[in-house]
Amino acid sequence: MNRLLRIRKVPTLLRKLAPKGSLAIHEEAWNAYPYCKTVLTNPDYMKDNFFVKIESIHLPDRGTTENAHGLNEEELARRDVVHINIANDDEYLSRADIKPETSPSLFSSKKTGRGPLKDNWRETVEPVMCAYKLVTVHFKWFGFQKMVESFAHTQYPRLFSKFHREVFCWIDNWHGLTMVDIRAIEDKAQKELDEARKNGTVRGMTA
Repeated sequence: MNRLLRIRKVPTLLRKLAPKGSLAIHEEAWNAYPYCKTVLTNPDYMKDNFFVKIESIHLPDRGTTENAHGLNEEELARRDVVHINIANDDEYLSRADIKPETSPSLFSSKKTGRGPLKDNWRETVEPVMCAYKLVTVHFKWFGFQKMVESFAHTQYPRLFSKFHREVFCWIDNWHGLTMVDIRAIEDKAQKELDEARKNGTVRGMTA
């Protein structure tokens, strides 16, 4: 999947100083479940000086795989491991992100009987899967590198937490669907998102 994004949810200072057109981000995504990859670039302005790569591998364990992405020694030394507990309302989220209908600690699925997720859910629930996400940020812009790295370090855990909380709490909407059903929903959602991007206002998370 390829698409062009107009990024408005970036640090305020960077948004004010960025030249016109420099926040047009090109997104490419590949889905070969259990492995997925998304790459964000800015080919018109920053070229090779910027990319964000998000790789996901989904494994049937409880977060016990130490090197799910097969990193080498140098990459492991630079890696910062962040554990995300989707049942923890106080972790990474802003107040606006927390809603009773998408809080796994409160939700109970009518279809599957899963939930609510209590304190020790990561050690006890069945079935279980861990999504291992590797975020690589490359940004070379004098004076802004640390700001962008810090922004990514706080916003991606928040994004992942919010998204997977919603996925869990919406289980009754997707449980039992076939891959054909899911692809049809994805296509419909993509069309609606593209239309909203053209004609609507910014929705969703803000930094």
